[in-house]
Amino acid sequence: MADNYDDYSREELIRELRLRDRRPRFGLVWERKEIEHEKAVNDDFVTLDFDPALSCGEAPYRNLIIEGDNFDALRYLRMTHAGKVKCIYIDPPYNTGNRDFIYNDRFVDKDDAYRHSKWLEFMNRRLLLARELLAEEGVIFVSIDDGEGANLRLLMDSIFGENNFLACIAWEKRYTRSNNAKLFYSLKDWIIVFRTSPAVATMKEARTAKADANFSNPDNDPSGAWMTCSYVNPATKEKRPNLVYPIFSPKEIEIKHPTHAWKYSMTEHERHKAENRLWWGNNNDAMYPRLKLYLSETKGMVPIDLWSYKDSGTTDDGGNEIKDIFGEAVFDNPKPTQLIERILRIATTPGDIVLDFFAGSGTTAHAVMRLNAEDDGNRRFILVSCAEATESEPDKNLCRDVCAERARRVSLGYTNKKGEAVTGMGGGFAYFRTQRHPTETLFNSIQHEAIWTALQLIHAETVSLFEPNALIQRLEYGNTTVLYLPKINDAVLNGMKSLIAKGSILVIYSWQPGLLRQHFEDDRISFLPIPQFLVDRFGNRGIA
Repeated sequence: MADNYDDYSREELIRELRLRDRRPRFGLVWERKEIEHEKAVNDDFVTLDFDPALSCGEAPYRNLIIEGDNFDALRYLRMTHAGKVKCIYIDPPYNTGNRDFIYNDRFVDKDDAYRHSKWLEFMNRRLLLARELLAEEGVIFVSIDDGEGANLRLLMDSIFGENNFLACIAWEKRYTRSNNAKLFYSLKDWIIVFRTSPAVATMKEARTAKADANFSNPDNDPSGAWMTCSYVNPATKEKRPNLVYPIFSPKEIEIKHPTHAWKYSMTEHERHKAENRLWWGNNNDAMYPRLKLYLSETKGMVPIDLWSYKDSGTTDDGGNEIKDIFGEAVFDNPKPTQLIERILRIATTPGDIVLDFFAGSGTTAHAVMRLNAEDDGNRRFILVSCAEATESEPDKNLCRDVCAERARRVSLGYTNKKGEAVTGMGGGFAYFRTQRHPTETLFNSIQHEAIWTALQLIHAETVSLFEPNALIQRLEYGNTTVLYLPKINDAVLNGMKSLIAKGSILVIYSWQPGLLRQHFEDDRISFLPIPQFLVDRFGNRGIA
């Protein structure tokens, strides 16, 4: 929409010209000034309120499900998990105009003049926060379709850096066409993949039986099955003179390539000979050698950007999983667990944290638990989902009734639609709700529960219950015990003596760490103050 400059003063016109000159000449631009400011973007403090009735398993909880606006949740997680998340997978609204995208509590329809701009502003805010949560070797996968795919790619280029783009995966979500379509019918979605830094230098996925079938052992090599690769360098002799040297075949015939260098140095070549890695054909009469690559030494396969439904599932598979767990279709178009599992196999190791802040039906939690059960891993998930309540459905709570309920059933076990018992995979989770606190509201007393929740997540990425009547809040993980002392008195000091006598490593947060050091001197104890950002958020200036 062109601006009407008729009513602008000279100063206003100069200001607009200067703004125009500062705008990027190339890149993604959207109407930020013209759209209504998003209500979630504010200066309110955010806390997480624990709901034990909706949590699953026993404390301490290693997994989190957060109900609320994901912008609020991401602001909170920036405080507790910055730089700790290894993999983010999200399946945001595709902005089709078919009541799939809510902006400021209202659906954005196809006729909205700022439909794309609202979606971009919505995604931009959240992806900026997501970038801060990713570890240096972190990777983010975002599902999208053709409607916003091009815009999302440009947006992620600007946020994560064009050089950190890894792939735009075409996932075959269906395998049959619809003859009801009048033009093209889409069988695929995109999954756009970015890393946070060049620290992500290699990626592998598990080998398949089909790939392994390319290996054999025709010469009964004691190192096992092998395949070969070329020994000739694509570079010419002139470009790589240091890789030009004579090679002798098993028949002592000198071999020289007429135009190209060899791939490997002379030293490496001698090692290849000594290790019986050169293959000259069945009769030792090949023109050039090839290098043996042993199956036992392969570490997976390089991922590709075309994912067949046979290896990654379909939307129908995702829907059938939901029906199997709930007995009915309680969620539209869920992603199949097989798809998210494939992502996690590529991007995570058994101890990593996985975040999904458009958690939908909870497929990511299901995939994490299933993969942990398979490889005895301890991956942790953080899911964020809103209730999606509207004026027409004020009691709807997607997070509670679908996302968390699915994770609970998969964790504890359930009866499927055939009446068969499905064994639980374990895992459990703590259920939280985001709560906003306006900046003008000053706390009259220290919010000890909020501080204890944050301290646990910051220090151990794990959370246990707050005990209102306890003098000492306590979390044990591994051989370490984290303590929070809301106040210090004789009873607290006596309790400390008994904890120290148990011999574990102690990390103690208190409002008066200096006073504690005067009472206890022990190399196993770290006395830490309450972080200032928590004091600013949840504390007052005095001591409780």
